[in-house]
Amino acid sequence: MTKRLASAVLALALLQGCATVGTLNAAKPGAPIIYSGTRLDWYSLNGGCCPVDRFGVEPPAYPALDLPASALLDTLLLPFAVAAEMGVVLGVSGGY
Repeated sequence: MTKRLASAVLALALLQGCATVGTLNAAKPGAPIIYSGTRLDWYSLNGGCCPVDRFGVEPPAYPALDLPASALLDTLLLPFAVAAEMGVVLGVSGGY
């Protein structure tokens, strides 16, 4: 049980630094939506000058480590990103 708890805590800690989560939470007008986290990591790895101006968020501290996880999460969220890029409003809300 302790290994599961430690794994869950580690996953949550790493997710906070995930580029995909950061870019989707930034909600910067004009920022890329499709594969945004992967693009931010790649931009950072290639010495991009102004990630906050382009993506609305700072890149993760270790973009090379974050790149595979962001690519996976961006792929899973691709249908929603394409819908958002096309202007489709999904009307999803939480709570009661």
